[in-house]
Amino acid sequence: MDVLGSRIIVAAFDGWNDAGEAASGAIAALRAAGEYEQVHAVDPELYFDYQYTRPSTQLNADGRRELRWPEATLWRPTRPVDAGPELWLLTGSEPARAWQAFVNEFLDVALRDDATGLVTIGAMLSDVPHTRPISVFASSQDARVREVHGLDKSSYEGPVGILSVFDQFFSQAEIPAASLWASVPHYVATAAPSPKATLALLDRLEELTGVGPAREHMRTEAAAWEASIDAAAAEDEDMAEYIRQLERTRDAWDSPEASGDAIAQAFERYLRRRGDGFDKR
Repeated sequence: MDVLGSRIIVAAFDGWNDAGEAASGAIAALRAAGEYEQVHAVDPELYFDYQYTRPSTQLNADGRRELRWPEATLWRPTRPVDAGPELWLLTGSEPARAWQAFVNEFLDVALRDDATGLVTIGAMLSDVPHTRPISVFASSQDARVREVHGLDKSSYEGPVGILSVFDQFFSQAEIPAASLWASVPHYVATAAPSPKATLALLDRLEELTGVGPAREHMRTEAAAWEASIDAAAAEDEDMAEYIRQLERTRDAWDSPEASGDAIAQAFERYLRRRGDGFDKR
């Protein structure tokens, strides 16, 4: 059996960890590809600041107005998988307070229901071109996971998001954990969502777990997303030149003589930049 086991929780959260809505988009694609039932949901009063993550209102099927509160929920598949591990999905908004209690609440459920592994997925804004394959930094603090899957060990020190707390707490509970982070071009931050980054995360998740949804339609969406940015750059020479510079840098990274630490270093630069304003939201 693979080191991540037969029941793997895949976790992604909106907000700081989700540039281009790539990680939450990956979870949405997984949910849309199967049938899931709720295992556990937190009480939003305990963990969310409603001035930061506001509730929303909507009309139900009867035309009555309802409030939707911020949430974080664990889902499990309702049907046995034909092959490979079960992927349980943990998703919602990043909490504003009591992070240790928040993670421990889900860790207790994971231990109760015999979860065997954890994969956290996130996305970061980076100095990368949209015209090249989306880089996904795959790491683990677990030596067994790194050895089996050829992952890196992050040497980053500094402020973190909720995904890092999940990685740490699950690892301490001897549930093997891995982390996937996609690099989203920062100059298209307003062109959310980024289907190309979502697709890259799903491709890498399938390499790691052997499980993934059908995604041919996502390849079409990713191509259309890239074409729309090409069109915008064609009308802005400064933007086009900046993209060419990023392409030259990326091509240097991808060359045979390039350092294997390049993507990891870019990931750590991103976290440090985000950490400068981490508590100032």
